[in-house]
Amino acid sequence: MSGYAGRYWQTLPNGKIRCDLCPRYCTLGTGQRGFCFVRQNVDDQLELTTYNRSSGFCIDPIEKKPLNHFYPGSSVLSFGTAGCNLGCKFCQNWSMTKSREWDKLMEPASPRRIANTCKKYGCGSVAFTYNDPVIFAEYAMDVADACRDTDIKTVAVTAGYITEKARSDFFSKMDAANVDLKAFSDRFYRKLTLSSLQPVLDTLEFIRHETNTWLEITTLVIPGENDSDREFDLLTSWIAEKLGPDVPLHFSAFHPDFRMKDYPGTSLKTLLTAREIGLSNGLSHIYIGNVYDPHASNTYCSGCGNLLIERRGYELGQYNIRDGRCLYCAETCAGHFENEAGTWGSKRLPIRISR
Repeated sequence: MSGYAGRYWQTLPNGKIRCDLCPRYCTLGTGQRGFCFVRQNVDDQLELTTYNRSSGFCIDPIEKKPLNHFYPGSSVLSFGTAGCNLGCKFCQNWSMTKSREWDKLMEPASPRRIANTCKKYGCGSVAFTYNDPVIFAEYAMDVADACRDTDIKTVAVTAGYITEKARSDFFSKMDAANVDLKAFSDRFYRKLTLSSLQPVLDTLEFIRHETNTWLEITTLVIPGENDSDREFDLLTSWIAEKLGPDVPLHFSAFHPDFRMKDYPGTSLKTLLTAREIGLSNGLSHIYIGNVYDPHASNTYCSGCGNLLIERRGYELGQYNIRDGRCLYCAETCAGHFENEAGTWGSKRLPIRISR
């Protein structure tokens, strides 16, 4: 084996191997790749072909992940690799997730080099994003170990499509996660992502109740597919009941892309309706993304209703939190907060880690 030895696989009685990382359970003969395209049977062993290889690095505001309750205003070093274990027809990062051209992986980047670069630029965290870190779990976990050695946090931006066997190892390494709950129907998942809903719900409950990983959720609202009042009601009711009212939820606007360019974009009215339904079902913190609404971008106290964090895009204004509590009524705000807001703002800084 010339590449990096993957974990989470077994040899089957017929001599093939089965990848046990995600619920696809791809069965691979010699030389075959899984659905994600980056896990391959090489000499009857599983190889991760993207270890130490990145599609590029960029320093972003943490709110772009999006995470609104995880060190607001701080900077995060973001990177991904290539491939994906879902087949979303609306993918916003399809040039990387669907890549079959390895020249897109231009940056050699060891876990230690990533951690050192993060420290050099003063970033508070590293985010595994752009494509799903589940498919490069071994690489992400090794980066997370290197980051913890230098007191840097790690963030997984993921669809949560991972097996019970692997998720305990993976999320034990992550300080925060934003999970895409793409819809609340199995029909949607099977039709538009070529996957299924239940494993994602299982992952969400696992993160919330069995880890210390800070959790936020994003749902991309697609007209005609997951934008009914009934679906908003079912989704937000489930979150309130199974995960609790303090888990932040982001409803994001869809913009036509990839194989769904004939769909309209999501209206602000639809997003605000989704937010109102979620609030009526008891959720405390609901945001809208990909469009700007000043009220729905801010964080408010779940106790007294006063403004805690003012946002103008990715720029922060008023910041009324001390020791994780509201300055007006001392109610705790769920999340991780410094006593002073970060000042990174809306800057996006691409960097070459190899230099």
